Amino acid sequence: MDYVSALLPPIVMATFFICLVVTIVKSQGGPNKAKEDAAVDAAYARAEAARQADGSSAS
Repeated sequence: MDYVSALLPPIVMATFFICLVVTIVKSQGGPNKAKEDAAVDAAYARAEAARQADGSSAS
């Protein structure tokens, strides 16, 4: 029975990880994709504007 207690945690973690990846893949795109993309673009624009205001240069 030691092998069961040794294998159970990795199997459970792998199962949850696979479920997480499947959920992330399934949630990509869809009707909210444009809204999510716009939010990310706006965040990048704010970060770029803040970086330029500080006088930093891109590497």
